[in-house]
Amino acid sequence: MSRPAIDPPGTHSQPAPAAALPSPLARMVAFGAICLAGICGGLIGYAVTDIQTAGDGGLAANIGGVIGAVVAAGGVAVVAVLALRAMTEWRSIEERRQRQSADDGN
Repeated sequence: MSRPAIDPPGTHSQPAPAAALPSPLARMVAFGAICLAGICGGLIGYAVTDIQTAGDGGLAANIGGVIGAVVAAGGVAVVAVLALRAMTEWRSIEERRQRQSADDGN
């Protein structure tokens, strides 16, 4: 007799996998880092553009600030996403190893 391809409801052969989301604290820290980088990048972009322009370069300095904020926030966002994915991957590998060692011990 062949085994059914899908287990009947309530009879899971393995525990359900953990959620692939990082912890809420890690996500909040990443969001804070992205916001802080955007603020710092905006200030740096504004200051550099303000120094470069002669006279009243208010519009140019503001545009430099916005560009600096977007570039800095975007760069930190890429790093934050990669770090969160690595943390999630690490956690899933550890859980898989623990399940295998528990299965081997039985």
